[in-house]
Amino acid sequence: MKLHELADNEGAAKKKKRVARGPGSGKGKTAGRGIKGQKSRSGVAIGGYEGGQMPLYRRLPKRGFTKPNRLEFAVVNLGLIEKFIAAGKLDPKAEITEDALVAAGLTSNKRDGIRVLAKGELKSKLNLTVTGASASAVEAIEKAGGKVTLLAPVAAAAE
Repeated sequence: MKLHELADNEGAAKKKKRVARGPGSGKGKTAGRGIKGQKSRSGVAIGGYEGGQMPLYRRLPKRGFTKPNRLEFAVVNLGLIEKFIAAGKLDPKAEITEDALVAAGLTSNKRDGIRVLAKGELKSKLNLTVTGASASAVEAIEKAGGKVTLLAPVAAAAE
C-alpha cells in the first residue's frame, strides 16, 4: 500500500455543503433560502410570531406557581449507597454525612441538603446523617441495623 492509495471508508467523511458558491453548486444564487421574504434575510427572529395574530403562547392561560424560595434537594438512593460501599468509596463503620456522600461522588453537590430514597437494596449497617429521608428509606436502614439522623435544611437554618 502506498500513501496515494489511502482512502477513508465509504461514507465515513461527509463533505460540507457549500452554499452561495455559484450556479454549478446546485445551491448558488439564493443559497436554498428561496426568493425574498423575511426568512431569506439574515438576522431572522421569528420564534413564536404568527404574522400579527395573537401567538399561541399568549392565547393559552397561565397555570400554576413556582415558589421562589423552594428547597432543592440532591437525591440519593439506598441501592447507590450500597454500591459505593461495595466499591470501597464509603466506609459503613464510620458515620456517613452529606459531605462524605459528596466526597465519594454520589452527588455533585448538596444543594439545600441530601434526601435519601428507598430505591434499591441495602445490606450494610449504616449510621447516616442527612437532611431528609423517605419513611421507607428510614425503615430499610433501621431494618439493616442502622440509624438515620435528620438535619434541618440549609436554607431553613439560614432564615
